[in-house]
Amino acid sequence: MLCGLSFLVRTCRVSRASISAVSDVHIETSGGGSAARQRKGRSTAERSRLPVQRPFKQPRLPYAPTNVVSADELESIHDASMRILEEIGMDFLDAEARDLLVTAGATVEPGSERVRFDREMVTTLIRTAPSQFTFHSRNPQHNLVIGGDYTAFGSVASAPNVLDLDRGRRIGNHADYQNLLRLSQMLNSVHFISGYPVEPIDLHASIRHLDATLDALVLTDKPFHAYSLGRQRNIDCLEMVRIARQIDDATLEREPSIFTIINTSSPLRLDTPMIHGILEYSRRNQIVCITPFTLAGAMAPVTLAGALAQQNAEALAGIVLTQIVRPGSPAIYGGFTSNVDMQSGAPAFGTPEYMRTAMVGGQLARRYNLPYRSSNVCAANALDAQAAYESVFSLWGAIQGGVNLLMHGAGWMEGGLHASYEKMILDADLLHMVSAFLEPPVVDESTLGIDAIKDVGPGGHFFGTQHTQDRFRTAFYKPMISDWRNYESWEEGGSPQAPAKANAIWKEMLAAYEPPALDSSIKEELEAFVARRHSEGGVATDF
Repeated sequence: MLCGLSFLVRTCRVSRASISAVSDVHIETSGGGSAARQRKGRSTAERSRLPVQRPFKQPRLPYAPTNVVSADELESIHDASMRILEEIGMDFLDAEARDLLVTAGATVEPGSERVRFDREMVTTLIRTAPSQFTFHSRNPQHNLVIGGDYTAFGSVASAPNVLDLDRGRRIGNHADYQNLLRLSQMLNSVHFISGYPVEPIDLHASIRHLDATLDALVLTDKPFHAYSLGRQRNIDCLEMVRIARQIDDATLEREPSIFTIINTSSPLRLDTPMIHGILEYSRRNQIVCITPFTLAGAMAPVTLAGALAQQNAEALAGIVLTQIVRPGSPAIYGGFTSNVDMQSGAPAFGTPEYMRTAMVGGQLARRYNLPYRSSNVCAANALDAQAAYESVFSLWGAIQGGVNLLMHGAGWMEGGLHASYEKMILDADLLHMVSAFLEPPVVDESTLGIDAIKDVGPGGHFFGTQHTQDRFRTAFYKPMISDWRNYESWEEGGSPQAPAKANAIWKEMLAAYEPPALDSSIKEELEAFVARRHSEGGVATDF
């Protein structure tokens, strides 16, 4: 204890000149000067208030993933999955898909939709799926590698409601959808658009996919997702991506440019719209991520081993279909197994159970040499400690599981029932921290700092050394949210807390947002396509 106090006393006695030297350099490099600000106008002044972010860069996973179960236990889960597919089977609610599966060696129970799989057929077909591929964006600088030791973080997606501190919780709408896209573009730790950050419910369902995809292609230049809600929607979205990239059909089929999430209707069912997504996108060599929605105790056995065996069976069945449609088409193994609250039946996320199944899901994906999808999720209703610790648990389960595609990385709340502006900022900061953590420290003659230690000697400090002066700007991660001042300084500064700080940051980002570059002729071609499909009625709906 005395040693700690002594260190604090010595630190507080650092000379005013040393601290000023560091501060002066910081002010000189970041202040910019009033004349320069006046020349560049209001936009530059707005940007000067934005928090510092790490540059857009796809992280890699330098640390070995954690194996939660032994090799023998993993094989037991695999064997149980094969027994499920052989003995019980899975319902495929589409005749074309059933015919394809039968041609490849599966059996269909006469007069039913039940498909049973031979295990050798399953293991042979999934070997044709690539272990790694490139996900192309209209901006090549935002292309992503999916698989191997690469990871990528996506925005929140599919929430029916949206919330911020000023206006509270409200039904999803087009204006908020567009704003959350703008935030996703501004946040460098968000690498791809996972789907609609919030559902724009005020757009009619017949044309919603057209307007929403147009927004995603104009307001962002990051790779994005299309919902598998029927053949024509998939076809429309794929054509719009082709136009945005200004490539021909052959190039599009060589370069996967859009992805779709296929959720099984657990337990053991694939419905028609999801199957059509597999058929349309796998035929065109686009990315299909099969993700069973297996909540232990509700749509899957209450035991984690049983839930994982069912998850694995459903995921492999979907991936088999992708490879029957087009061998070598990109497929991702998705894990989303969590538990329910056995008192209320509500889904629970960020639990120890979710964390463990996320890690075992990664083990299973690696066993089959497939890229792995997981999620950053929580069940909290407010931006509070629960939201933070559940998200941290979810995120670390995914990272330790070796995740390649992280869905819902920024903004997910309430078990997916609302997207939060403030949570987007909090999560984006957390994702930046994870990216920084994933970069191993540089160890060389310069970073070892022997000369600086020699200059300072016993009992000194390093604030004023040249070694510090050369590195202090970039030596440590600079958070957007955390406040490291002591209590008195923090109190004098108005006692800011994380929700209010996040609220201010997203407003500053939206004020500074500028659309990414897009040639006017490309935008006009996209708008003409959307207008034509509007005039044709979009996609038929039942309301």
